[in-house]
Amino acid sequence: MNATAFAVNLAATAGAALLVLLAAFAVGLRTGRHRGVDVAWGLGFTAVAWTGYLLSAGHGDPARRLLATLLVTVWGLRLAAHIWWRSRGHGEDPRYARLLAKAPPERRAAYALRMVYLLQAALVWFVSLPVQAAQYLTAPLGPLAWAAVALWTLGMFFETVGDWQLARFKADPANRGQVMDRGLWSWTRHPNYFGDTCVWWALFLLAAARPIGWAFVLSPVLMTYLLAFGSGRPLLERQLSAAKPGWDAYVARTSSFLPRPPRG
Repeated sequence: MNATAFAVNLAATAGAALLVLLAAFAVGLRTGRHRGVDVAWGLGFTAVAWTGYLLSAGHGDPARRLLATLLVTVWGLRLAAHIWWRSRGHGEDPRYARLLAKAPPERRAAYALRMVYLLQAALVWFVSLPVQAAQYLTAPLGPLAWAAVALWTLGMFFETVGDWQLARFKADPANRGQVMDRGLWSWTRHPNYFGDTCVWWALFLLAAARPIGWAFVLSPVLMTYLLAFGSGRPLLERQLSAAKPGWDAYVARTSSFLPRPPRG
């Protein structure tokens, strides 16, 4: 890995993540809703991946560069499109409403910029470090890369099918207010979060073909922590436990994260 070229890449990808999130901030100010930052999340990763792909030309293995970039792009664009479609016609996300209520009205925009957009730009950049490293590795694709593709495919299956099953469930008026406990949702309470975790560990494997790639293992560790223990599962479950009848029974028989057959 060319250390100088990679250092330039790190600065450029940080700028790419920042530009996407600042554009989302501008949209949030104009609309008065900041839930659009969730759409920018997937777009930010995609922008970082393509910035790294262009800058790594002549430095990394062409096949590995392209594979890493395409895997991020498919994941990021699908996620952004899904969240945009799901949030159409809705008001502010309750999570952001509660967060921004902590700041006085005259300082709310600056607070949102700091606590939502800049923070997410930094997370996008940090979590994507293994992708950037993989784009600069000169090693040809080998068994570890194909293991990464298999794990990525598993993750995309859980994310895509889980989101599709949930959308169908919510579209049926008979299910209003009920707990989604069918399909993949009977094996794990969060198939989409589990899928996300698989995707980012898969992308780490593309960088792990060389010892330098292991320097970035904290990126998938952080993503896993956020989804399973941070702002993902615990926050969502606090909301659902107060709003969904039968939630306690669902929790008792369904895995919190890693898929397994339901109890009973």
